[in-house]
Amino acid sequence: MRIFSVLLCSFTSLALFPIATTAFDTITGTQTITGNQTIVSAGDVFELGFFTRGSSKKWYLGIWYRNIPTDTVVWVANRDNPLTNSTGVLKIADDGNIVLVDQAANPIWSSNQPTAANTVAQLLDSGNFVLREENDENPENYIWQSFDHPTDTLLPGMKLGWDSKTGLNRYLTSWKSSDDPSSGNYSFKLDINGFPEVYLLNNQVRVYRSGPWNGLRFSGVPEMNTAFIFTFTFRRDQNEEFYSFELRNKSLYSRLLVNTSGTLQRYTWIDESKLWNLFWYAPKDQCDFYLECGVYGVCDTNASPVCNCMTGFEPKNPQAWYFRDGSDGCVRKTELNCANDGFLPLNNMKLPQSSSSFVDDGMSLADCETMCRSNCSCKAYANSNITGGGSGCVIWTTDLLDMRQYAAAEGGQDLYLKVAASDLGQGGSGSGSTGTENGSNKTKVIIMVGPIERSQDFLLNEAVIRSNNDYSGESPTDDLELPLFDFGTIVMATDNFSDANKLGQGGFGCVYKGLLDMLSKMLYSGCLAFE
Repeated sequence: MRIFSVLLCSFTSLALFPIATTAFDTITGTQTITGNQTIVSAGDVFELGFFTRGSSKKWYLGIWYRNIPTDTVVWVANRDNPLTNSTGVLKIADDGNIVLVDQAANPIWSSNQPTAANTVAQLLDSGNFVLREENDENPENYIWQSFDHPTDTLLPGMKLGWDSKTGLNRYLTSWKSSDDPSSGNYSFKLDINGFPEVYLLNNQVRVYRSGPWNGLRFSGVPEMNTAFIFTFTFRRDQNEEFYSFELRNKSLYSRLLVNTSGTLQRYTWIDESKLWNLFWYAPKDQCDFYLECGVYGVCDTNASPVCNCMTGFEPKNPQAWYFRDGSDGCVRKTELNCANDGFLPLNNMKLPQSSSSFVDDGMSLADCETMCRSNCSCKAYANSNITGGGSGCVIWTTDLLDMRQYAAAEGGQDLYLKVAASDLGQGGSGSGSTGTENGSNKTKVIIMVGPIERSQDFLLNEAVIRSNNDYSGESPTDDLELPLFDFGTIVMATDNFSDANKLGQGGFGCVYKGLLDMLSKMLYSGCLAFE
């Protein structure tokens, strides 16, 4: 079981020389910075220079906020190739590139672009360090820019994603530790396959998934609905696919980073308290972790247990499910026959993993349903864009992974699940908000009497209590699906396994009786057998 806590950022002292700030934001072919020299952006927002951390003897070229007392490095040039002392030199090389050399003039880091003439390197108020031609300030013509090579931090205006023309992939990689800016284990990347979404990875293992962009937000980040100080952008065309954000109030500071523990953290600077405020983080709960409830499982933090199977599905591993391990997921009760299947609407969903999905932004939802119905491989469909009443089509033809359901006030979007017609009949129209087995109107009590032959074997007697307006005339034995009681319920039912409730003891363990509260409407006494 995972233990969750809010991870607050801890800052380690940033060691700098006594600052000898230059009066410019630009390095020309005749200028250098070395030792304790820095350059500062025109608006006095960011500073570039040399730094080290803690007691380390390794030195780095980096960018940090100029007027924030808490040392906050947002970019490191030579993170995986540090200087061994403080005598590095940053300059414009003869070929027009930015180059960092050590005291022996050995190259440590370079912008490494094709030869250009009359170039300058400039630090902008956005935090972007750019190489451009001296008389050309058009951002479209930058020869090189640090925003294309992020370290662990995404700043306003930076792009997370792909440039299709150059093959450049912009992603975040954590520091190895708070004192070591070299590349760590965690990364945050955009997957452009199928319906694009971003992943937090531990090396190459998926830890967290945002859900695909639905026109307003990532479907698995409902907090974006209330983040009014930001504007979020997701662009997908033949030239590039990327996510970025901006601040509505340009005087504010905010940053998104991957910390050394593998947590995504969005911070905003509070000038009154002189502190970075943790605005948002992920993963923040059990359902944020990738594939928590397995294939076809739905995770819901408002339910207990958090993992549920949708109508028409059942746990693949009932024993593990009993112990609240839903990682094996769910399987269909009835296989699809293609000719006579229906659709179960699921509301407020984080859409399934979408890397293998089909997307057509020009289709209507009705056309999407028709395509899914006629495709025997189709498992589910949804709108690709929920703005303006919804448009576009996403179709899943592979198993549905990493789904989550939110409360109505939280967000999510509608997903239409293909289910065998016979299972739809059992579960109703599926118009409720969950569409999971926990949403059934039946309440079932299992009465277990003693272990027989093996400790796994029980004599089962099921009592089915039906509401007054449900299943009229239906035999109570039509559906003998049995619920699973968690350990906490068993402890309460047996009064913490008190001797007064102990019925006896055999070769396979003790037998207790327990009292179960049926939704506060009635009490049903039964005997529960345990090892």
